[in-house]
Amino acid sequence: VRLVESGGGLVQAGGSLRLSCAASVSAFSINKMGWYRQAPGKQRESVAEISGSTTYADSVKGRFTISRDNAKNTMYLQMNSLKPEDTAVYYCHAGGVDIMSAKYLEVWGQGTLVTVSS
Repeated sequence: VRLVESGGGLVQAGGSLRLSCAASVSAFSINKMGWYRQAPGKQRESVAEISGSTTYADSVKGRFTISRDNAKNTMYLQMNSLKPEDTAVYYCHAGGVDIMSAKYLEVWGQGTLVTVSS
């Protein structure tokens, strides 16, 4: 399983960005996917998660929307009304079962940088 993020960049406060996470899957059953972020000097934190339902961190509720296109094996994060405190490296995450080994695995993308200027 391989996850590749794209869509990060520099945006002014109040602007929008859409992140994408393309999953290359083979013999892997994805149970859940999500977005995490890590700001400089801070721990990685969960931003949003999608499985049968969606959950969001309080800090992004009402501004960010997570979605998933199963036909394309792609997950998205639409980020609106961006704030400087949203500046971070955003990581795509997937949890699921390797069909061959029946083991639960967690997979991470390489991250994409989002910078919000004031």
